[in-house]
Amino acid sequence: MAVFSSLAEAVAANIRDGDTVAFEGFTHLIPFAAVHETIRQKRRDLHLVRMTPDLIYDQLIGMGCVRKLTFSWGGNPGVGSLHRFRDAVENDWPRPLEVDEHSHAALANAYEAGAAGLPCAILRGYRGTQHGSVNPNIKSVTCPFTGEVLAAVPSIRADCAVIHAQKADRKGNVFLEGIVGVQKEAVLGAKRAIVTVEEVVDDLGDVSPNACILPSWTVSAVVEVPGGAHPSYAHGYYKRDNAYYKAWEDIGREREVFLKWMEEHVMRQGPDAFKRHAMKAA
Repeated sequence: MAVFSSLAEAVAANIRDGDTVAFEGFTHLIPFAAVHETIRQKRRDLHLVRMTPDLIYDQLIGMGCVRKLTFSWGGNPGVGSLHRFRDAVENDWPRPLEVDEHSHAALANAYEAGAAGLPCAILRGYRGTQHGSVNPNIKSVTCPFTGEVLAAVPSIRADCAVIHAQKADRKGNVFLEGIVGVQKEAVLGAKRAIVTVEEVVDDLGDVSPNACILPSWTVSAVVEVPGGAHPSYAHGYYKRDNAYYKAWEDIGREREVFLKWMEEHVMRQGPDAFKRHAMKAA
């Protein structure tokens, strides 16, 4: 059952050195606060999984937390490159980085297979491409019923999944709506799950047809962090901070500038910094 705790306690209890961790959120509800706490706790040798490794993974990589990255499409959305990601691949700084690159479709299927407890995902994908020749985690299988050749990739069953959501009730049931990406599948397939939320309420109230409810037994820790998705957006709470994403192009480009910014804005900060963002947005 879900445990209500501080963010520091949740990360300390559920994310361990060497873990496979999926910080998920597709454009929306990206768990920035949880990522920053993971960096502050100096986790190391993580194998990160994410459909769109954007700023949060650039920050984790640049701070030396990451050993391996399983991903599909890496970049600063609408702006450009992830310079810390690129520096790690090209120059092994701050440490060498293994990469396991897939398509969005393959990772979405891999998360779904993990949620179902399956060892792999099978899909019609990668046809006419050379992905299989450079990624040993892309295989082909022949359907025993039709003879069709299909792509197969390992399922994703993380040690810990981390997501942000709009709210949770006092029993630990989690509510999210809008663009929910693969957050549900990431949580259901993981051994442990941390959910940061904008607010904790007595009752989730009326639930729209587009909502997703994660029952408390699927979640290890619930943490109230208003503004915890900033600079991404939380539907119904605040908009995307486009200026932050644009500024990251210059912040992340040079090692010294990056390290100085991270020291000031992450290492010396805490969850209250996200609360200030939420109050400003309101």
